[in-house]
Amino acid sequence: MKLAIATHLDESDTRVFANHARTGEWCISGGFEFSNWSQGDLVGKARQAFSNGWIGLDTGGRVTFVAVTAVEPVEIERLTDQLAQHFVTYYGAPDIDAARPVAAEEIAHMADLCDEHEDGTLLTVARELTDAGVRESYRAIQPQQAELDQFAVHGSLDE
Repeated sequence: MKLAIATHLDESDTRVFANHARTGEWCISGGFEFSNWSQGDLVGKARQAFSNGWIGLDTGGRVTFVAVTAVEPVEIERLTDQLAQHFVTYYGAPDIDAARPVAAEEIAHMADLCDEHEDGTLLTVARELTDAGVRESYRAIQPQQAELDQFAVHGSLDE
């Protein structure tokens, strides 16, 4: 199974998001945060988070790029519980047991998105408000394939 971790190519996320995710923390789309938003909510750093921010599951911060990587089943369980607690704390879910199926669905959605890509693939998200709600689209940037001889030193230790 695969999920995605926050990746920073530069320090711009620290300036464009009100709260930025830490490098290496597990992330999901987090579009649920914007389910009741209108055009009037799309200002400043909130607009940036809406437009292209993945949500980090540890910090609740946003990040522009995530990288696909393998995840262990035990980690999936921990992340599901962590997200369920987030729903209770910030979104009014009655308790963790009620929130867990929704959290599991969010994690599964991200796993489905990641499973079709090789490790190291960078993903971006783009959102727009429509009459039907928030629409998300994703872009994958494949890892660069380097030739082995670009890094290997040829020769013999006996020479």
